[in-house]
Amino acid sequence: MKDLVIIGAGGMGRTMYDIAKESIGYGTEFSIKGFIDDNVNALDGFSGYPPVLDTISGYTPEEDDVFTFSIGGESRRKCIENMLLRDAKFINLIHSTARIGSNVKLGIGNIIAAFTSLGADCRIGDYNMIQSYSVIGHDAEIGDFNRIDTHVTCVGGIKVANETTIHTGAVINHKVKVNDHAKVGALSFVIRSVKENTTVLGNPAKRI
Repeated sequence: MKDLVIIGAGGMGRTMYDIAKESIGYGTEFSIKGFIDDNVNALDGFSGYPPVLDTISGYTPEEDDVFTFSIGGESRRKCIENMLLRDAKFINLIHSTARIGSNVKLGIGNIIAAFTSLGADCRIGDYNMIQSYSVIGHDAEIGDFNRIDTHVTCVGGIKVANETTIHTGAVINHKVKVNDHAKVGALSFVIRSVKENTTVLGNPAKRI
């Protein structure tokens, strides 16, 4: 049995605790050990959670530890890479209600939340957060370190590169590519590829 450590004990960290408890392997392959957070008092006033074990920078991974993250934004990659330098091992958390299609390829350290659908033959890289009720269509390609919020639809054949953010309710249309570090605003309908380091918003989505 592995001991899961959640990086970050804020609101998303507490949400990640709930996702972990409902994920495949909880209670049989892993239990939840606690959180690490640079604010060691992050859970003050909240009950029913395992403890904050240490700061992120101060925690030394133990032999049976495995990790997941709740940190978003630009700091996520730096934080994860710092933990990897300390021999931290990350696991995929796949919610028990998620639908995983045929021949889906998953990297490591991904979070696949409740009622998410991964279509046939799609490819998901490493350290992505795909939140509840989102759909990744057939043959889609998702890179690394992406945040895909709730109720997002990525139509079949799309490509999402690395370190992008796709906000709630967005639709990425067939064969569109979202390039590195791009952002897609909530409820946007994206019909053209999104250039690197740009933000698009609206229906149809336009650069802002």
